[in-house]
Amino acid sequence: LAILAVATLVWAQGKWEAPAEAKKLKNPVAKSAKVLDQAKKIFETNCVPCHGPKGLGDGPAAAALPVKPVNWTAVATQSETDGELFWKITSGRGPMPPWKHLPDNDRWAMVHFIRTFKK
Repeated sequence: LAILAVATLVWAQGKWEAPAEAKKLKNPVAKSAKVLDQAKKIFETNCVPCHGPKGLGDGPAAAALPVKPVNWTAVATQSETDGELFWKITSGRGPMPPWKHLPDNDRWAMVHFIRTFKK
């Protein structure tokens, strides 16, 4: 069990790449004030504890995590395709839970919301 925990921690710290087919996915949800408002509510409920109110990966729960949450303002994050972000939201990894239980439109709305953190 300890070996599995260490292996999971090591895996969660490596480069997180979406599969090639995910990179090609296009966001089917049009960006609008309503969509961003919907995503903001999801963000405040589910994401702020780890990613923080400004998306910096410094939420109150982040200190207790073995892997620092992604900084949504980072160039690396903002350079990812919509499909990559959608796949990561859906799949999760390490302490980041999978959010596949959220409707597709909510996860695509979150992609638009993450883009609002671009510097």
